[in-house]
Amino acid sequence: MRPTDNDPFDLGFDAADEFTTGAGDPWRSSAPSLTPAGGFEDPFADFPPARPREDGAPPARSSQVAPPTTRPTPQARPVQPAAPAAAAPDYDEGERDTPASAPVASAPAYDEPIADSGMGDAVIPRITIHAFCARPETAALIEKAAADRRMSRAATIVRDGGLEAAVDYYQNQPTPSLVMVETLDGAQRLLHLLDSLAQVCDPGTKVVVVGQTNDIALYRELMRRGVSEYLTQPLGPLQVIRAVGALYADPAAPFTGRQIAFVGAKGGVGASTLAHNFAWSMAEKMQSATVLVDLDLAFGTAGLDFNQDPLQGVLDALSQPDRLDPVLMDRMMVRCADRLSLFAAPASLDDDYEFGADAFEEVTQKIRGAAPFVVLDLPHVWNAWSRRVLIGSDDLVVVATPDLASLRNAKNIIDLVKGSRPNDAPPRLVLNQVGVPGRPEIPVKDFGEALGVQPSLVLPFDPKPYGQAANNGQMLAEVAPKSKAAEGLEHLARLISRRDPPPVQKTSMFSGLFKKK
Repeated sequence: MRPTDNDPFDLGFDAADEFTTGAGDPWRSSAPSLTPAGGFEDPFADFPPARPREDGAPPARSSQVAPPTTRPTPQARPVQPAAPAAAAPDYDEGERDTPASAPVASAPAYDEPIADSGMGDAVIPRITIHAFCARPETAALIEKAAADRRMSRAATIVRDGGLEAAVDYYQNQPTPSLVMVETLDGAQRLLHLLDSLAQVCDPGTKVVVVGQTNDIALYRELMRRGVSEYLTQPLGPLQVIRAVGALYADPAAPFTGRQIAFVGAKGGVGASTLAHNFAWSMAEKMQSATVLVDLDLAFGTAGLDFNQDPLQGVLDALSQPDRLDPVLMDRMMVRCADRLSLFAAPASLDDDYEFGADAFEEVTQKIRGAAPFVVLDLPHVWNAWSRRVLIGSDDLVVVATPDLASLRNAKNIIDLVKGSRPNDAPPRLVLNQVGVPGRPEIPVKDFGEALGVQPSLVLPFDPKPYGQAANNGQMLAEVAPKSKAAEGLEHLARLISRRDPPPVQKTSMFSGLFKKK
């Protein structure tokens, strides 16, 4: 007996592996033309659309479909950055022309919140995407998604005309890796047009449909025909990106780890020390598997801070990124704790370490499959690879001290990242070494207002625990668990991981009496 034999919601649909027509399909008419005489007999007619028009009339369409107009690629068309998200609380204080046709119902404005599950998002592989949109709002949405950092490898072209235009266009054109089509039609005409599209699609092409009817029966029928995904309005850029990412996810990879990059606004602000202690807090306090990657190849201190002999881990990985697999990765990493692994830097001046940005990107992407959280310790340098790693990280922590040079550099970094990541939360700011005796400082409030980002963490100047931890090869929470630095880093770990630490199991003084010997 099948597991779904007793399922009252099982309509008997089996998803197809390839996008195909539904031969002998009871859902559609067998008429040979797209507009059969007498119209369609729509089995979904009793289901109202997701957003009916105010006048109650169906959207009118022109009798002729204009040839699809190629839109410029997102790289050639600038995308306006999204408005900055709400700032994190202070730790101490707690024109596009519409095709010539009758007006259709437009999708309502939808400001998508930055929803985040706490895990990282996969990067879309190098594929070609064609999107045929029926609404200008949907076309603008697809272009905004195509400009996202996760879609940087994909080539996206947006055209007008919707599903009908796609059927006409591919009569004499090969189909790309992914075709996204939007339709304003009812279910019966939608299925009929999809049958026509399936006849001209090349093998291996995936199809995503953006429709108006939110109905489980229609969804199952589309899946049975081999449609890869069915989306309904309202949509946001991240929903589109994650839907495409799910289609190309590696089934052998259980997750994509969240990548958190630490960078100093200038040298000597303590970004590396905080990155190492943050990774330790994620592993020990949040009890989540974490990988710390020291990308300061010449002067990295992660090996010293964890009292480990520096391995050639990062150097070997960058030298042969195409051979990096889970087995080789495990050999390159050193275990610092039960849940914390270290990719150490060589910390040697024997080489110039001239690796391209592609090598750094490939290595960091593969490391993200090793643990739910990956912490990157970035050196204070500026080149192609550091820029790409900064923009490609899920979270960016900018460490600064309350002085003018840090303010200027932090503002440059934050403004760049905000403009390049319109669909992500803004970078987090950590003010370190606040309150150095005799040093003039910019007030914390003024510092945050100048950057447009309030600090997520403010750490006072307290050199004793830092020096003791560094000299002993220990973490701050090990030498001074009640210090503001240790408590503050645990607070930052909660913010970024979006979870609370697991409860500590209390042991009774009598528990040892009942242990089995």
